Amino acid sequence: METITARTPWANFVGDVPLHLEYFEGSMFDKVAQIAEQYPNNVAFDFMGRSTTYKQMVQEIEKCARALKTIGVRENDKVTIAMPNCPQAIYMFYAVNLVGAIANMIHPLSAEKEIEFYLNESESVTAITLDQFYHKFESIRANTKVVNIIIASVKDALSKPVRAGYMLTEGRKIKKIPKEAPVIRWKEFMRLSNACFYNYKVQRRSEDPAVILYSGGTTGTTKGIVLTNRNFNALGQQVIAANPMFRPGDKMLAAMPLFHGFGLGVCIHTMLSQGGRCILIPRFTAKSYAKQIVKYRCNFIAGVPTLYEALLRLPSMDGADLSCLKGVFSGGDSLSIELKKKFDKFLYDHKAVIQVREGYGTTETVTACCLTPPHMFKEGSIGVPFPDTYIKIVEPGTEKELPYGEEGEILLAGPTVMKEYMKHPEETAQTLRHHADGLTWVYTGDLGTMDEEGFIYFKGRAKRMIISSGYNVYPAQIENILDAHELVQMSCVIGVPDPYKMQKVKAFVKLAPGTRADDETKKILMDHCRKHIAKYAMPYDIEFKEDMPKTLVGKVAYRVLEEEELQKIKAAEEAQA
Repeated sequence: METITARTPWANFVGDVPLHLEYFEGSMFDKVAQIAEQYPNNVAFDFMGRSTTYKQMVQEIEKCARALKTIGVRENDKVTIAMPNCPQAIYMFYAVNLVGAIANMIHPLSAEKEIEFYLNESESVTAITLDQFYHKFESIRANTKVVNIIIASVKDALSKPVRAGYMLTEGRKIKKIPKEAPVIRWKEFMRLSNACFYNYKVQRRSEDPAVILYSGGTTGTTKGIVLTNRNFNALGQQVIAANPMFRPGDKMLAAMPLFHGFGLGVCIHTMLSQGGRCILIPRFTAKSYAKQIVKYRCNFIAGVPTLYEALLRLPSMDGADLSCLKGVFSGGDSLSIELKKKFDKFLYDHKAVIQVREGYGTTETVTACCLTPPHMFKEGSIGVPFPDTYIKIVEPGTEKELPYGEEGEILLAGPTVMKEYMKHPEETAQTLRHHADGLTWVYTGDLGTMDEEGFIYFKGRAKRMIISSGYNVYPAQIENILDAHELVQMSCVIGVPDPYKMQKVKAFVKLAPGTRADDETKKILMDHCRKHIAKYAMPYDIEFKEDMPKTLVGKVAYRVLEEEELQKIKAAEEAQA
């Protein structure tokens, strides 16, 4: 049977997009340095009104690399980066790569116990975070092998006038770090570069591990996904090949976070490895996002469907001129047909000559590996694979390929496929499988179909997962945290439809015998959750139940709870009407 490997009916191109590319051999830093030689005076990124050229950026990266060498970071060491999108995070990310170490990327808003897990799982020797997160790191530091904690501050990356404003507003809220705290402050850290002159550059190959990103994988337990230099460099080339309208100097709004494959892989590395310009947004709301698009006249923007839903309702977008846009990408969750129509009309009404293009991917392939072509859209489709990326639909868990139009598990292969799940050889073997066609395929656990022209249609997730504002939330992880509390006998976590977040997290708890189902108990459990769960995954409510609905085999019937919540929402809407 014909497969997408043949990419019929196209022979060598999908529109302007070639099917095969020649890939750069070398590290991520090597690729960025090559671009910096080509375009030294082009702006690499803007941060809160301050521009940095490619030449300046590479100088700072090299300085940062020498400082890392001075404090003892060596080849294959892990360095945890818990930072928002800001200049110090960019310098550190590429400096870690330059000294041959591996960047362990984590969410700075992670709960203390999550940070402890990430540091220990990766065996990180050094960590960098912002001053406002220092106290979380300090409280768990003794339980880890971290030798040095580097503390950066947003104010250090700002121009003088902006810094003054920042210190009067956001800066005032930051809890002071004791002067004698066992940390290295950013400026002091960068001065340590003066103690190192030679041998700080480590030659890395494209297949060497470079980055660890975290995901629930196919079972919902948090795992580090080990990605190589080739994975990131190939992604950069594929994204640009799939967007032939891109030109060096084009601006991309980098609001998606650095610890996320899309933020790091597309908004940052793709741009910096191909001559683009990143508009770094450290923390954003729909309002600030809209403001930056207009202020910088961005050419490319990316977001989750909830963000685009919010932009539609913003009065500040009235009359905005979006004719500068060359690409608008949606990922992280399914873009409903209705929302796409509304947002396409919004773009047209604001002078844009393009439509929103939906993509699909997994962290096991860095991020997106499939995108709607610029010239051809099919309703409900997530597009066609990137160059050299193959997708096939099989009977779930098997190698048996299904005919066009039949629903099955989505499998991915190509140059962005991860190296492994860190310390999880069994699950690596379960997720990465070699087939007779000579390719290594990622079993995604996602369901979909493919039509005769190679367009993919996402149908849902085989694995249990909640997507809240574009973040993957794994119910099993939150249930484990709740079940570990002495007041809890059993818990069940579900996603509840939400007009802004798409889904919000709700927990149901059967309390231990003798425990009162009152507000005091709820507060104790909520405080317990805050300590162990990241903000974006926090339940908005805990409902106590005398008993949980069960399936025939005795498992908690979470679908029954989902259905009950839907009925409550419908009843409330009808009552309002």
